[in-house]
Amino acid sequence: MLPTKAYAAINERSPLAPFEFNRREVGAHDVLIEILYCGVCHSDIHQARGEWGNSIFPMVPGHEIVGRVVRVGAKVTKHKQGDLAGIGCFVDSCRACSSCAAGEEQYCRGHVSFTYNGTERDGVTPTHGGYSSQIVVDESYILKISPKLDLKAVAPLLCAGITTYSPLKHWKVGPASRIAVLGLGGLGHMGVKFGKAFGAHVTVISTSKSKEEDARRLGADAFLLSSDSEATQRAAESFDLILDTVSAEHDLNSVLSMITLDGTLVLVGVPPQAPAIHPFSLIPRRRSIAGSMIGGIRETQEMLDFCAERGIVSDIELIPVSEINNAYTRMIKGDVRYRFVLDLKTL
Repeated sequence: MLPTKAYAAINERSPLAPFEFNRREVGAHDVLIEILYCGVCHSDIHQARGEWGNSIFPMVPGHEIVGRVVRVGAKVTKHKQGDLAGIGCFVDSCRACSSCAAGEEQYCRGHVSFTYNGTERDGVTPTHGGYSSQIVVDESYILKISPKLDLKAVAPLLCAGITTYSPLKHWKVGPASRIAVLGLGGLGHMGVKFGKAFGAHVTVISTSKSKEEDARRLGADAFLLSSDSEATQRAAESFDLILDTVSAEHDLNSVLSMITLDGTLVLVGVPPQAPAIHPFSLIPRRRSIAGSMIGGIRETQEMLDFCAERGIVSDIELIPVSEINNAYTRMIKGDVRYRFVLDLKTL
């Protein structure tokens, strides 16, 4: 076994604190990665505080992992010692269902092994994430990272990046598209970057007027203050697609009014309560509501390669691991532009 240092939540009421556990030995198809940086996702807070009702403790969060390969198993062919490597939201899947066969492992119909707060394929051994010094993962679930990019700012691409890239690709956003990104946070700022990179006309919709300057700096063509009723009325039927990244409660009927005929509202944020949607927000303009998760290994690699070509990374604030509890407090207040990243050298 491989002794590993980490920060963990012992239960849903405890602050994260230093923790030690054992990683498995490197098997024939495994890769050992020294973790250099790990992004902090809002879902880390939900899970560490037991807010989704499925938390497994003790828990080492973190699924936006970048590092360097330090050892490979005897049968590994895809990675070598010294390579830069990334790990996203899952580290294994059943490999047999239709979703896995299609390269959509995130929708595995068998058993998907999430990077933390999950179990290995045996359904018993708990998984621990990237707030740690090292990780062992099967080579097929590891991503290649270009040395062209700022490594610490790559980390959030493994969740915030692919969560926004995947739906924009799936709904074929391109130069003829008029889209809006609802909410300018960790997800939203990546939605703006990808929307512009795909050639779309991008509007940011926010409750905060103070976000307008950043929205335009990130590349947005327009800004809409959602509390301005006259502005939202003028925006009726303006957008082919709205990417909703908001995790707080909000009125989806008002959002739907801004979508054109046959347009789509794509949900990637998860509010605490199920929203109320009136059928007449959909029926008269044949609008759709959809949801999207992350991407599979193939699409995530595609996204990372696209980012390397275009020089796209996340806007981050690098912090020592000891600041994680303060970071959680600040995230809840919206006090981060736009993703915290842990420097694992400080562990």
